[in-house]
Amino acid sequence: MSVVDLACELIRRPSVTPDDAGCQALVSARLEQAGFTVEPLRYGAVDNLWATHGSGAPVLLFLGHTDVVPSGPAERWQSPPFEPELRDGFLFGRGAADMKGSAAAMVVALEEFVRQRRGHAGTLALLLTSDEEGRAVDGVRRVAEEFRRRGQRIDACVVGEPSSKQRLGDLIRVGRRGSLTGRLRVRGVQGHVAYPDKARNPIHAFAPALAALAAERWDEGDDAFPPTSFQVSNLEAGTGADNVIPGDLRAVFNFRYGTASSADSLRTRVEAILRGHGVEFELDWWLSGEPFLTRAGALREATVAAIREHCGIEPEQSTGGGTSDGRFIAPLGAEVVELGPCNASIHQVDECVALEELQALPGLYRSIIERMLGSGA
Repeated sequence: MSVVDLACELIRRPSVTPDDAGCQALVSARLEQAGFTVEPLRYGAVDNLWATHGSGAPVLLFLGHTDVVPSGPAERWQSPPFEPELRDGFLFGRGAADMKGSAAAMVVALEEFVRQRRGHAGTLALLLTSDEEGRAVDGVRRVAEEFRRRGQRIDACVVGEPSSKQRLGDLIRVGRRGSLTGRLRVRGVQGHVAYPDKARNPIHAFAPALAALAAERWDEGDDAFPPTSFQVSNLEAGTGADNVIPGDLRAVFNFRYGTASSADSLRTRVEAILRGHGVEFELDWWLSGEPFLTRAGALREATVAAIREHCGIEPEQSTGGGTSDGRFIAPLGAEVVELGPCNASIHQVDECVALEELQALPGLYRSIIERMLGSGA
């Protein structure tokens, strides 16, 4: 089965997060036939697949996900979102770019490599989850906890997220910013707008604090990351009546931060600003992931060399964008690089991947494997 055929089979399975819909069973059967040891790791409603070939160090992991975001109204698609269609040099379907195409390419690359190098050095591994697009609690985050418990080492990790901008290989991710979310409740006292002395308006209390938070310079960034960004994503208060002072205000805000700040320092500074403005509040924090950065080393060198060989270009090495499951693997001590197809259509109606890119990906991934684990029979 070619990489295109495998990608089509994966797209046909409507694996809206956290439902794997049989994707990992399909991959498991193929990898077991290729000689991999396969272990399903199910936590709650989430399926995770851990497959290995070989033993010892170095351990090179390919990381991906089988879940996808909802398609939205199917009638807005030119073809049904879970019925793959080849059209105008592209493969269309939900997950084609994010990231069933990459998952298929990883599987094909792993199969081809072990067929030629059964006695390769080190350990070649694949980890797939069905919880990347959702809450990301019982997916790679949970698997990483299990790896710590087992003492499972990971030396290098290639994440198949769609990293490219205009053409395959023009950008790789060598790090990601951390993501810290705050859910704030400002306490007030509800009352009549004509009698403000008998109420306490949480909007008035929060407004100067919000201005201070928005104006704060959290850090200056560093050579790898831009300055920390603070953004309010939701703000609500009021009863719907124009003559009632609300009893509370709720806000949600997010930090995207690099290595110049820490989650603890940001939490401390936010709470100090709120207290300094006399705000009565409750604040719940959610740390989605710490920032990570892969410095120059074996994996970055192997990835850049493979792109030069297969794509004929010099990739931009970036830490931009959102987050990925690489944030859970990096703290295990692994070098992490993200490399995948163009991301122009991800999460959109008529999501697609260029057939040329999809067909090139297995060779690109295999070239990285050769450079990292190629010695042996």
